[in-house]
Amino acid sequence: MQRRGLWVCSEFWKVLLQVDGNKKNTTPWAGTRKRDTGFRVCNSAAMSQNTLTEKENSAVTVLKRAIELDNDSRFQSSLVCYQEGIDLLLQVLKATKDDTKKVHFRQKIENYMNRAEQIKKYLDKQKEEGKYHEQIKIPEDATGFSYEKLFKPYLDPFVTEVWVEDPYIRHVHQNGGNSQQSSSLEEIKQSLQSYGVTLEVNYSPSIHDREIRFNNGWMIKIGRGLDYFKKTQGRFSIGYCDFDLRQCHETTVDIFHIKHTKNS
Repeated sequence: MQRRGLWVCSEFWKVLLQVDGNKKNTTPWAGTRKRDTGFRVCNSAAMSQNTLTEKENSAVTVLKRAIELDNDSRFQSSLVCYQEGIDLLLQVLKATKDDTKKVHFRQKIENYMNRAEQIKKYLDKQKEEGKYHEQIKIPEDATGFSYEKLFKPYLDPFVTEVWVEDPYIRHVHQNGGNSQQSSSLEEIKQSLQSYGVTLEVNYSPSIHDREIRFNNGWMIKIGRGLDYFKKTQGRFSIGYCDFDLRQCHETTVDIFHIKHTKNS
């Protein structure tokens, strides 16, 4: 699978590389991607009580997040979390022997699936009419807005090309700085080739907009572009490696869905 376009941040490519374009979409809602829950489906007879409790707790955590995103009108992200939580509850249901608990889990699963289906239909209608618009406001010094958290809900197995336009890639922590910028981008390019990903870099003297487009129709505009993270105090500071722990600049993220994407 090849992804082409201007890209400037190796950390975001880690997110893109988690999408396997050769796998078929097997989720119950077409056009959405089943996220890796971090658990393997276990034989119900072999699953320990501790493992069962852990899965149930994980399901509760993920579904709680789904409801929060749902209430914030972040429907695409909430749909992904609903799917993940339902997958976990299904595993718990298969391993549960108590009939009363089985009834409880079945009812919960049915309720969450009904809500997920409602969201799916709403998203399909909004995308079909070209009206989908979601806005995320990132407060000053906020954490928990890594590239993975922000972009992964809009990636699916059908994404094969990505276009990124960002006019201000100049600072060291942005892989910028004249010759250093070129050498850094070339290093990323060579590294990506080993994963079957093609990176094409084009420079423009007139580009001003900041936007990211996937060829599945999603378009994301960030007020500050990719540079919405604050620089850490040092290499051993919390947030240097884990972007979810890195503080952010205040910015706004607008997400749209368009039928026709830019051709390469």
